[in-house]
Amino acid sequence: MSTRNTATYKQQLQAQRATLLSLLASLRGGQVGRAEASAAHFGEREPDSRAQMESERGLEFTLDARESAELDAIDAALQRIETGDYGVCTDCGTEIPDARLQAAPETPRCIVCQDRLEHARR
Repeated sequence: MSTRNTATYKQQLQAQRATLLSLLASLRGGQVGRAEASAAHFGEREPDSRAQMESERGLEFTLDARESAELDAIDAALQRIETGDYGVCTDCGTEIPDARLQAAPETPRCIVCQDRLEHARR
């Protein structure tokens, strides 16, 4: 991949990372994790039904896992840029088309390998 394209994707990934970290900080109320923020949140409220509280806690943990995975994907893409492996499918080694990288710059796989992975998970 050309240095110019890599630089563009690096800037885009860094902006995504900064936006995500800012969003997480505002949602969590600072530098605490979602689990800690959730515990504080539930400790301050009047007791709701147990089922409702468990449902809300489950949602908090699911969102935390999703946000952590998104941040990990961005960090991994930035690492691939540093090592010179960015834009190459981590599974088959083919070059990932620019259109795919523009749509999802953090993607580690070509569309064929991504489809294969998603079908295997089902």
